[in-house]
Amino acid sequence: MSETSNKTATSPTDSAEPDTSGAQPAEEQPAAAEVEAPAPQRGPVRTALGVLKTARPRQWVKNVLVLAAPFTGGHIGNTTVLFDALVAFVAFSLVASSIYLINDAIDVEADRAHPTKRNRPIAAGIVPVPLAYGAAVAFFLGGMAIGLLANWQLLIVLAVYEVVQLGYCFGLKHQPVIDLAIVGSGFLMRAIAGGAAAGITLSQWFLLITAFGSLFLVAGKRYAEIMLFERTGAKIRSSLKKYSASYLRFVWATSSAITIMTYGLWAFELRERTEGSIWPVISMIPFVIAILRVAVDVDGGKGGEPEEIVLRDRVLQLLGVLWLATLVVAYYTQ
Repeated sequence: MSETSNKTATSPTDSAEPDTSGAQPAEEQPAAAEVEAPAPQRGPVRTALGVLKTARPRQWVKNVLVLAAPFTGGHIGNTTVLFDALVAFVAFSLVASSIYLINDAIDVEADRAHPTKRNRPIAAGIVPVPLAYGAAVAFFLGGMAIGLLANWQLLIVLAVYEVVQLGYCFGLKHQPVIDLAIVGSGFLMRAIAGGAAAGITLSQWFLLITAFGSLFLVAGKRYAEIMLFERTGAKIRSSLKKYSASYLRFVWATSSAITIMTYGLWAFELRERTEGSIWPVISMIPFVIAILRVAVDVDGGKGGEPEEIVLRDRVLQLLGVLWLATLVVAYYTQ
């Protein structure tokens, strides 16, 4: 499933979509006169580096999801397919960066009132707001131009992603449920982009796995924010004020169950396509255990940064390797 980065009170660059957890609702944001912009300390190089930092290159790793279509289609060794997937990766990275720039430009006043986010390049006055908008346009057009190297279907996916994420930045992020769906859709669109670029149709079950798996992670992030608010009284995004911890628990529990169910359906479908190979079915074991292990952290309110869970949990990493190995055997040893 907005690749926009979701701002949390504790991590400036933790998400796939523009993050706004520290942003105050419009009626609560300080007036421009109350929050003075820091004295700009600019120079061409400093400003250029500020633009690059705001583009969130660290978040580009999420775009490896474009390889899902070539991998699950059994075409990962096809150089033409890999080239198209690489094009999709670069194009999606640039388009997603345009959203990060716009999001930070919109939230500039709220960021200046925040103890850590005020150090972000736009809030700190290193990157002027007009330049941020101009850079966003340049990133978007650059991504679309590179996308042309693949095909026009990729351009449609990129354009839809941009429109949806702009809607998120300009107000939909404050709408409960809608914000969950938009943020989760960013991951789904990455997988679809890889298929569109390479001309590969993804299985309906695989798309459902991606969609509900993304919703599971997003609901887990919001649940962690709610838990943090209840423990410390930290500021939370306005949409979260309309959620309860029990509701978010219901969402992530339901989405994780559907993710497991659809993965099972996809695995059995894959078994038929691989002439009865048992490996797709075996892949369900590490996959289900991994989902349940992540759920332990989510239930404890530690799902605010899913990437941190993966990086610190060695058992989860081993499960990921085993899961990937079973699929490699299923696809490429027949």
